Amino acid sequence: MFSILEKCFKKSIWVYHTNASACNGCDIEIINALTPFYDAERFGIKLVGSPRHADALLVTGAVSRQVCPRLKTLYESVPDPKVIFAIGSCAAGGGIWFDSYNIVGGVDKVMPVNFYIPGCPPRPEAILFGVAVALGLVDKKVAAEYLKEKGFPELIEDGELAKANK
Repeated sequence: MFSILEKCFKKSIWVYHTNASACNGCDIEIINALTPFYDAERFGIKLVGSPRHADALLVTGAVSRQVCPRLKTLYESVPDPKVIFAIGSCAAGGGIWFDSYNIVGGVDKVMPVNFYIPGCPPRPEAILFGVAVALGLVDKKVAAEYLKEKGFPELIEDGELAKANK
């Protein structure tokens, strides 16, 4: 997956942010990550106003039954190749509402998710770091050392980051 992203999005990635029934905690952190304080544009990450111009979707919130068809339409309107980020615990698996009557589940129930950025809500630094690692902007060895330092060795041994340790 890393080589495809590095090949398709060499210089910049345009993101479209959408809320799928979230409490707005993750939305505030995403908007905070895009402010001049964190300066996401130095990594080539730019917020766009239309999904037709986007390369990636940043989706927050547990998907409700009312939002499900609109989220499918949104996914189809983003041109290929596209990358989907599920941001926050609710987007990853439904959060505290995972078994509610009106919640379908996480974003992966509606569209294929490429990357998960966990947290309730995730800090702006975590969002930028997750997107930068996904795009190959951060060296894989640096990412592996960071995860080891933060106490997530299981993430290093599975997937692409395991190759960086060898």
